[in-house]
Amino acid sequence: MNAHAVLPDTTGQLAMLDWARIETDLDEQGWVLVPGLLSTGQCRAIAASYGNEHIFRSRVVMERHGFGRGEYKYFSYPLPALIGDLRRTLYPHLVPVANRWNQIMGIALSYPALHADFIARCHAAGQLRPTPLLLQYAPGDYNCLHQDLYGEQVFPLQVAILLAEPGQDFDGGEFVLTEQRPRMQSRPQVVPLRQGDAVIFAVHQRPVQGVRGAYRVNMRHGVSRVRAGQRHTLGIIFHDAA
Repeated sequence: MNAHAVLPDTTGQLAMLDWARIETDLDEQGWVLVPGLLSTGQCRAIAASYGNEHIFRSRVVMERHGFGRGEYKYFSYPLPALIGDLRRTLYPHLVPVANRWNQIMGIALSYPALHADFIARCHAAGQLRPTPLLLQYAPGDYNCLHQDLYGEQVFPLQVAILLAEPGQDFDGGEFVLTEQRPRMQSRPQVVPLRQGDAVIFAVHQRPVQGVRGAYRVNMRHGVSRVRAGQRHTLGIIFHDAA
């Protein structure tokens, strides 16, 4: 995958997004849909790289670990240019939300403006392994509800980009989020992704303003069962793993 040829200017592309709306939606619901972040060609190029063992550090078969069915691979360092550029250029736009959320929730931790500085913090804490990943689902596969934490250093937002087209490449396989509020049953939400769309969402917790002030809401995410075809997803997680 010649990533620079596929996506030459992530900084300029991301700067054109309506970040005020994105921040508002994240604050209100803990996730936001970003339509058309990648083109069809970009999606196909990333998905086609799944068979290139040289760019990955490990492969996980979900059924072996009780994670669901299907598999995924973690990219190795150095990340492919496209993946590294997305991680590096998305991060600064999300830092204001992450810092505001921690302040509201009373968490005495702030995040640096540059992703390289945050990764240095992860590595100093022993979290050395890159976490961006490529997921592959076949008929009958699914991903159980979970949280991508990986260590004590956690950036509270992450991104998933659907690389296949629903109804054409696969059926089923909806991206699902659940929200657990105190003393309430979990609320499920289905994010209507199309090929190239991204969803930015809370990794673990987010603040919600209540009558008596802010409280924490617990978030999980997963994928429903794929009924037919093949589904690929790119996951951009900003912290590294221990």
